[in-house]
Amino acid sequence: MVDCALAVGFEQMTAGALTSVYGDRPSALSRFEDSLTTLRGLDPQAPLAAQFFGGAGAAYAEEYGMDPAVFAEIAVKARRHAANNPYAVFRTPITVEEVLASPAIHGPLTRLQCCPPTCGAGAAIVCSRDFARRHGLDASVVIRAQRLTTDTASTFDARDMRQVVGYDMTAAAAAGVYEDAGVGPEDIPVAELHDCFTTNEAITYEALGLTAPGTVEKFVRDGDNTYGGKVVTNPSGGLLSKGHPLGATGLAQCAELVWQLRGRAQARQVDGARLALQHNLGLGGACVVTLFEKTDG
Repeated sequence: MVDCALAVGFEQMTAGALTSVYGDRPSALSRFEDSLTTLRGLDPQAPLAAQFFGGAGAAYAEEYGMDPAVFAEIAVKARRHAANNPYAVFRTPITVEEVLASPAIHGPLTRLQCCPPTCGAGAAIVCSRDFARRHGLDASVVIRAQRLTTDTASTFDARDMRQVVGYDMTAAAAAGVYEDAGVGPEDIPVAELHDCFTTNEAITYEALGLTAPGTVEKFVRDGDNTYGGKVVTNPSGGLLSKGHPLGATGLAQCAELVWQLRGRAQARQVDGARLALQHNLGLGGACVVTLFEKTDG
């Protein structure tokens, strides 16, 4: 539609967990809160977002008998990746024992399994190949496919916290991207996904098709979510370590994956990556899945 556009995102966050900003009007998440109350109960003392995503992780662990320490292992992996990212807020390595010993937040979640609300900004140029060539810009990375989805009846009708936090939105967006691009999840070497909590990263592995239903524990403990495995997830350190300035998070993911495909990710580089998958979501409700491709420019 346009030859060149500037995409900008930014956020000035307040300290502490996310809270409602406007108390003088109905909440956009009222139906989600009703589902949470019905399915898991509402804890007035715990952060609401942690209750949503902690409840989803608990539902997964209960169904498949998964050791909740697997969620902590995802936090350890995030810090290990972030150690090589100069833009990450938290770069100090941590252990599973430290993660589990950090203050309990809700359900299986401890503090070190929750992303930090942080201030930040990001920008990206989106332009046609002709524009890039006319101005001597690197045109080697293109958007191969992209899908935007929103909630459907299953978000509430399934009576499952995983659906309430967007599992079906993610699965539908990913399936559409794979179909449009003519590739499968097995072709993806690197991905940036919405790890607002370790529990959401875990269920998103399945929603994106990166591992089969019920196999998250094996996927994580076999190292298939990191370097040397099947797909490097969140080489940036993800929201858990890089931080989560809401309006800028998607552009930060985009930047990381473009650097990966251009071979400019330095110590984080996923060797030979020519495809990269991005996943971002928000409750109430939208999910975007984008596939980037390295071309010959």
